[in-house]
Amino acid sequence: MEKILYDYSRDGTEIHTDNFRDDSLLRAGLKLNHLRMIVTIEDHGQISAAAEALNISQPAASRMLSEMESIVKIPLYERVARGVVLTSFGSALAKRARKILLELREASREIGELRTGKGGSVYIGAVTAPAMSLVVPAIQRVTQAYPGIEINIQVETSNVLARELLAARHDFIIGRIPDELNPRLFAAHEIGIEKACLIVRNGHPLLKKGVASLQDLSGHDWVFQPPGTLLRRKLEDIFITAGVPLPENTVNTSSLLLTLAVVCKTDAIAPIALDMAQFICGQSSQAGEACILPIDFDIDVKPFSLITARERAMPPSARLLHDMILEDSRTLIMT
Repeated sequence: MEKILYDYSRDGTEIHTDNFRDDSLLRAGLKLNHLRMIVTIEDHGQISAAAEALNISQPAASRMLSEMESIVKIPLYERVARGVVLTSFGSALAKRARKILLELREASREIGELRTGKGGSVYIGAVTAPAMSLVVPAIQRVTQAYPGIEINIQVETSNVLARELLAARHDFIIGRIPDELNPRLFAAHEIGIEKACLIVRNGHPLLKKGVASLQDLSGHDWVFQPPGTLLRRKLEDIFITAGVPLPENTVNTSSLLLTLAVVCKTDAIAPIALDMAQFICGQSSQAGEACILPIDFDIDVKPFSLITARERAMPPSARLLHDMILEDSRTLIMT
């Protein structure tokens, strides 16, 4: 049965494609490089940036886009003020192309693991608290049971990790689904509430008070995560709800190392995950010059979840670590 699609070209004339066979795109000349290009265009929104990411010239990138439109016979992108955006057809092709490229990557990964005899590779991301309380213990267990396994970890904010997951750079993440992303793209198991605290240097003036109140804090310098991140928004909400002025002098960084450096060298205050603070403040190093500031209020951040990309199967090695972390999280909740 013939399948006929209608659309309108950029000059307004009617166009259509007919006689679409299962392999019609391949027969027409669609190649893997075309699939990489449409995915990269979707990720970067600019032909020049996509060309740079693929290590080709901009004219070559433009030529590949033209080739794709000639093959599918429909517009795949539109030019806008700051670059290009995909049409509905382009987005549909990019969605399928991303899955095809991911499956090929996983096939290469699985064949490589079988050839070398390794236990497999796992790519995960986590926000700070569960990285300490859940990921590290699970890694210890899984590497003892399967010594050939290779684990790659990125500790970042949920905003970054969720996008890395959708880009297939992680097998799963532990964090939150950002408000601006479609939750239907993910599958999530809620596994815990992140508790945070404030750290200062040993000898900080506020330590003399015993327990600091919110009113004691706003006049000091602060080291925050970048604007819009969850822990920062939580602190800002606490200040606003209490009617206390927000701190005026702030350093914004996602780097824990830089946060510690500023805290240990100045009178700045920094919010970090409680699990990380307890680990850092107990170390016999310069980082141990930081300590937890006693406060008379709680900093409980939105619950975090074990998150996977919906409709994407995990390799066995990743599934093993995922299930182990899920099991450990249930034990922590019960205790």
